[in-house]
Parts: sequence; C-alpha cells; structure tokens
Amino acid sequence: MVARQGNRLATTGCLISLTALIAILGIVASWLWYRHWHDDNSNSERQKKETVALLEQARAISDDTARALDTSQATDVDTLTGVIWQHSATPVISYSAARHEFTATAARSAQYDAEGILPGSGAGRLTRCFVFTYTHRPGPAWAPRVSVQDDDQCRPSTQIAGRVHMALTRISSMNTMDLTRAGIQNGLDPTGRRSFDVKNIVRNRDAVTISVLVSSSQAAVDQCYRLTRPLHGDDSRSSPTAVPTSSC
Repeated sequence: MVARQGNRLATTGCLISLTALIAILGIVASWLWYRHWHDDNSNSERQKKETVALLEQARAISDDTARALDTSQATDVDTLTGVIWQHSATPVISYSAARHEFTATAARSAQYDAEGILPGSGAGRLTRCFVFTYTHRPGPAWAPRVSVQDDDQCRPSTQIAGRVHMALTRISSMNTMDLTRAGIQNGLDPTGRRSFDVKNIVRNRDAVTISVLVSSSQAAVDQCYRLTRPLHGDDSRSSPTAVPTSSC
C-alpha cells in the first residue's frame, strides 16, 4: 500500500516536471521564433534603407560625372574615359561610337549593423550592381542614366578592379631594371593565366607608362589600363597609378 502510494507520488512528480519542462521549452522556442522574426524584419528594413542610400549615391555620381563631361568639352574617347574614371571610379568603361554612349559598370557596397540573437552579431554587408550610361545628345550636353542590374553583371568589373589593384602592388615593388615589357608581363602574370597582357611600355627619365589589357575570368570582359610607375626620388618604388583607357 505504501509502495503503491509512493509510485503514484513519483508518477505525479514526473508528470509535473515533464509539464514544466515542456512549458519552459515552449517559452524558449517562442522567444527564439520571435527574435528570428524581429531580427529578420529589422535587418530587412536596414537593407532597404541602405539600398535607397546606395541608389541616391549612384545617382549623385552619375549627375556629377555628366556635369564634368559637359565642362570638359573634350571630344576624344580617351580623355572622356578619364573624366568618367575620375568622377565615378568605375573599373570597366566602354564606348559605343554608334550610339555616342559610354557605359560604366561598378558594384557599390554598404555596411549596416545586423541584428542577431547573440550580442555583437556583426555588421551586415549590402552590395548592388550599377550600370552608368552617358549619352551624347545633339549639342554639348551628356545625358546620364543609372540602373541597378543583377550582381552577375558586375562580377567581371569587380574582378578587373581587384586585378588592377594587384597590378599596382606588384609594379610598385619591382626593381627598376625589371621594368621592361617582358619583366612586367612576368611580374603581373607569372602563371600565364592571361589575366594581364602588356601591350606597350614607354619609359623616360621620370616614369614608366605601361599599356596593359586586364581581363576577367574566361576573358568575359577586357579593359585597357594605363599604369604609371614613378622612377624619381623616393617615389621610385611607390605610388603607381592606374587609369582605364579606350584602347591599348
């Protein structure tokens, strides 16, 4: 009798403990679901805000570049390409003579504080692909337009930007005696992947100017660049520059 009563008490205690455990797990699951829902909504709102900010920034760059093209009064494609580069820093810039139009492609990124369950979850990163076009209408004015494209369209541009940065780093560390066409070709593309094709170099007392074709993977997109490496004073192993050109 006493043993039977003890068993009932033990069973009741187990049921109470199990019920309490289920209740606690339910509360935790509900809290986790709410935090996930809240964090997703919060991050989505922040992404929308940053997307609007990136688009506004891209439009400002587009308008500023168009004004610079108007002011330059230049007619040759290389000079106009340099104006676009100076004001937009777009790694790939092409020109269509048939449409009297430049097209420049670049990815722009922004960071935002991401919400997460754990403290200090880190920053979120948002990237958008922008295509800028500048069309020369009858008269002196250039008509700007900017559009948002799929990320895939900016992948070659991003690759070329990275390779140009790498080229500047390698050229800055090269010995002056190695700044020949063959030496630069080997320094930029030692594995022969044809990411770089050195077309020409011009050397004077102050600097070496290198014309090089920079390619994205599978040569999907090419862009000519003019790289300049100073040779004088303390700058002989530093401060190279890169500017896209219409041809090599």
